[in-house]
Amino acid sequence: MSDFEYPRPQLVRPNWLSLNGQWDFSFDDDMQFQTPTDDIPWDRTITVPFAPESSASGIGDEGFHQACWYRREFDVPPGEGRVILHFGAVDYEARVWVNGSLVAEHEGGHTPFSADISCALNKDGPQTVVVQAKDDPHDLAKPRGKQDWLPEPHSIWYPRTTGIWQTVWLERVAHTYIQRLRWTPIFEGYEIGCEIFAAGEITEDLFVEVKIWHGDSLLADDHYKLIGHEANRKIALSDPGIDDSRNELLWSPERPTLLSAELTLHHEGKVLDQIRSYTALRSVAITRDRFMLNGRPYPLRMVLDQGYWPDTLMTAPNDEALRRDVELAKAMGFNGVRKHQKIEDPRYLYWADKLGLLVWEEMPSAYRFSPKAITRIVREWTEAIERDYSHPCVIVWVPFNESWGVPNLTSTQAHRNAVEALYHLTRTLDGTRPVIGNDGWEASATDILGIHDYDADPEKLRSRYETTEPQRTLFDQRRPAGRILTLDGFPHRGQPIVLTEFGGIALKKQAEPDGTWGYSSADTDAAFIDHYRRLLKVVNETMLFSGFCYTQFTDTFQEANGLLYADRTPKVALEEINAATRNIKTGE
Repeated sequence: MSDFEYPRPQLVRPNWLSLNGQWDFSFDDDMQFQTPTDDIPWDRTITVPFAPESSASGIGDEGFHQACWYRREFDVPPGEGRVILHFGAVDYEARVWVNGSLVAEHEGGHTPFSADISCALNKDGPQTVVVQAKDDPHDLAKPRGKQDWLPEPHSIWYPRTTGIWQTVWLERVAHTYIQRLRWTPIFEGYEIGCEIFAAGEITEDLFVEVKIWHGDSLLADDHYKLIGHEANRKIALSDPGIDDSRNELLWSPERPTLLSAELTLHHEGKVLDQIRSYTALRSVAITRDRFMLNGRPYPLRMVLDQGYWPDTLMTAPNDEALRRDVELAKAMGFNGVRKHQKIEDPRYLYWADKLGLLVWEEMPSAYRFSPKAITRIVREWTEAIERDYSHPCVIVWVPFNESWGVPNLTSTQAHRNAVEALYHLTRTLDGTRPVIGNDGWEASATDILGIHDYDADPEKLRSRYETTEPQRTLFDQRRPAGRILTLDGFPHRGQPIVLTEFGGIALKKQAEPDGTWGYSSADTDAAFIDHYRRLLKVVNETMLFSGFCYTQFTDTFQEANGLLYADRTPKVALEEINAATRNIKTGE
């Protein structure tokens, strides 16, 4: 067992094996090797799942690398049935061989893939898996998020991540098994939508039993016949009617009630497969100019989270680090995070579900517009939505940020088409959550208007947004960051307005390393928390805003503008940050 718990927390089986740990490794900068039978030198050892650029990997090489290779032996978990090999994420193109047989190919650096390797396994003895990862460091037409294309991290971009950076694992499944599961909370009808997809040897008369509990109380015990390879049903729960009783069953950051589930696949009375899962009953919606949670206006207090660690980069050091990040966000008074330019590990989403933290999920950007770039974004974004659809913590989808990858929105129709297409695609794939087409400025198709404004003067922020005529002054005259907020043809239609980036105060002491920066700075702890308190007072009291997102959670490499240092040490007392975030006195 590694330091990472079960990697797919909403579809859990007991018979699995982590392949994290020591692998043989080799860079292939000249792209001279094509198959595992080539004369690959295997001159290094790497600790998976940490990227070779990270010190935790044992490599710590941040140079430019076009490709790399991985190899290790493993034993198959005991039992009958099929063996599935899973990869949480490999950046950017992956090919996988087991015992010399090509079993998987995948493109996209932030989403999972798997392969049924049963036919490639030896009858006995150790098995060998080999992975080739291609990741052109100069390719700006692929979704890369905050990974820099220059030799050293600069401005708001950070070290690259090449190859495997999330858990690799095996599981033993039956010959016929539950492959996918989707939960959809239906708040209005007090129902849970359940979609089950089977794989393997599909036969007639497959049935699935679905049990759902609230604590020890059994809420549902239903049986459904699979039509073909799937079943799609709504499970009605008993609506207690009175708000106090309802609230005990609803999920929110203040009361993150999860409903545990068990699904059993049957054929002619024989159990074929059994999995554990969880879901929740909650709704997210837009009503006029407010964001709504469970049918009530809900002010969003969020923090921008880049999801990096000093020694492990985009990979968390362990599962406890993911849990700790959720706990710290809540301890600082936030009820949500905006995961910035990263599709976060499912284990983070599990802890956000369990502990109660809202998550805005954002697609990592490409930085060059082309049909190839848009094709890549569409494919990977579709996979991300499919992976994370069932997590109750995920409340908003954001396919584009600050016009990155679509830089000519004001003048080029194709760029506008891309944003509008991704907005409508996202709404088609998931009609239950709001979508922000392009966060920050130059909005077109969007359910929420996100504004990025790093003005360091709280009173200027107040005067800019405390206006009785926002349509004329804010959208037609005042332009935060020098950008128009909405494109021609897309006037503000009354959507909620959220200040989705602001602040970025750096605590600049003499001991701070050269080259670090923030959008503004303070030279003492007292000045830092005072500036933060005054900014947060303004955004909390500005009625135009349905919420805010402060920049940022931690210092991230050269960006020294976190509320926490990079090692997650608070810059000032958590109690002071919490009170300022919520615009209350310390101790309230």
